[in-house]
Amino acid sequence: MAVWPTAGGFPQTVAYRDFQEQTPAATIRTQMEAGPDKIRRRFTAAPRPFKVTVPLTTAQVATLDSFYVTTLSYGALPFDWVHPRTSSSAAFRFKGPITYARLGPDAWQAKFDMEQLP
Repeated sequence: MAVWPTAGGFPQTVAYRDFQEQTPAATIRTQMEAGPDKIRRRFTAAPRPFKVTVPLTTAQVATLDSFYVTTLSYGALPFDWVHPRTSSSAAFRFKGPITYARLGPDAWQAKFDMEQLP
């Protein structure tokens, strides 16, 4: 499995003020004709979604873009990284494309949604 880039001082943590983690959606709700809805567990394991912002330099944008496009086949493949909250190693996958925003001459931020795989 691929591993989050580390060369050249590549960031290993996220911007914590923009970090969002959500509990997995692992239940299903069924509306009843009368009385309260029934809720049951749908999965035994479900992915945990995240919204992440990573501060980058211009060179690091190229590294992340190559990692996403080439190494992960446009985000289709999973990768190992350190969980932003627990600091333990985990398997992740991108949920969609990366958005890059320029903040200054050599300052960028990458925003993306990802999920921790069960």
